[in-house]
Amino acid sequence: MTTSIFVNLPVSDLEASKTFYTALGYSINPNFTDETAACVVFSDTIFTMLLTHDKFSQFTKHPIADTKNSTAAILAISADSREDVDALAAKALKAGGSETYDPMDMGFMYSRAFRDLDGHHWEVVWMDQAAAQDGPPQS
Repeated sequence: MTTSIFVNLPVSDLEASKTFYTALGYSINPNFTDETAACVVFSDTIFTMLLTHDKFSQFTKHPIADTKNSTAAILAISADSREDVDALAAKALKAGGSETYDPMDMGFMYSRAFRDLDGHHWEVVWMDQAAAQDGPPQS
């Protein structure tokens, strides 16, 4: 069996969050979506479960982090090219996200970062295949 990842994120407005992620080009799996949760499909093995605060609270005894004012995690996804990094970041900004930092270009790696509607920190990263296999070049 292939390992999959399900990132669970609390959201304050489920419908707005679904609209945001579909604007980025991802789909919603209706089999795991109801009025309290939505399953965003990133790939065959990567999913994000958007959960209302009430639903999210059923899975933890800890308070929900205020990700608009702090960072609980940085969620990084890969892109096939620098252009794809820019395209996804542009979609996120157009859909209501905010840029986290200026684009970072290290030559062998390029990234952009944004926060979604609830402040969750996402990075989009392209890496040269040689660097991905052999590690970054030594300076």
